Amino acid sequence: MFAIIGIVVVIACVFGGFMLEGGHMGVLWQPIELLIIGGAALGSFFIASPKSIAIGTFKHVMHVFTGKEPSAGDYQDLLTLLFELINIARRDGIVALEPHVSKPEQSATLNKYPAIAKNKQLAHFICDNIKCLLSEGIDAHRYDDLMRTDIATMHHHAMIAPGAVTKVADSLPGLGIVAAVLGIVLTMGKINEPPEVLGHSIGAALVGTFLGILMSYGFVGPMANNLEYQAKAQQHMLHVVKEVLAAFNSGFSPLLSVEMGRRAIPEDVRPSMDDMEGALRGKK
Repeated sequence: MFAIIGIVVVIACVFGGFMLEGGHMGVLWQPIELLIIGGAALGSFFIASPKSIAIGTFKHVMHVFTGKEPSAGDYQDLLTLLFELINIARRDGIVALEPHVSKPEQSATLNKYPAIAKNKQLAHFICDNIKCLLSEGIDAHRYDDLMRTDIATMHHHAMIAPGAVTKVADSLPGLGIVAAVLGIVLTMGKINEPPEVLGHSIGAALVGTFLGILMSYGFVGPMANNLEYQAKAQQHMLHVVKEVLAAFNSGFSPLLSVEMGRRAIPEDVRPSMDDMEGALRGKK
């Protein structure tokens, strides 16, 4: 939703300002220029990207409009879920978690927190790393390294789409110049035409440069930044899980384990200790 507001603001300010200065929108309507720039950008993207990367990038771009950044409530739910799981393990033994992590879609505990259950990467990270504890005992440092490696791998993969979109954004100004040069070439063929015809032709050519720069810095580049922020937000949630599970594996109590995870949450969305105490009351 916020991205749509941004797009509307960019369009309103750029084209509205042009009209306030006495410009006519018809001059900027050059569909052939859009075809040249957009088609070349799409084609170069396909040249640069394997099939899996191309399909994955298109799926990720939709998250610009549908993605939701984690709130304090989301982090509170995550910590509460982790507290419930490790409290079960503390009370009934680690084996009691096997039904929850082997079939998480059937776990009553996980399904109490639908936002987390729907975040497949986060849910699988929780379940996979608890399974490691179920399979055999693991040294605290090795367990921490294992989760760090997992997070780094997932983050590296998540950054592929923003990187691909950034490359497209970087190419757009150059492709706008290509469209402009082609327009100038066509204009040279009209050199004997009246000045008003030449002026219209040159203006249409320059629109190509304008569109390339606007698409790069006004739309595609910001979309890449949005995807990058979303990837970092997901990484933060994984890091919180890592801190809680690592603390639990080191022998800390469920309450202290959750507190160590809470300290890993970005300050602007970190639930307070009082909020967590209220959320955990009655779940021991």
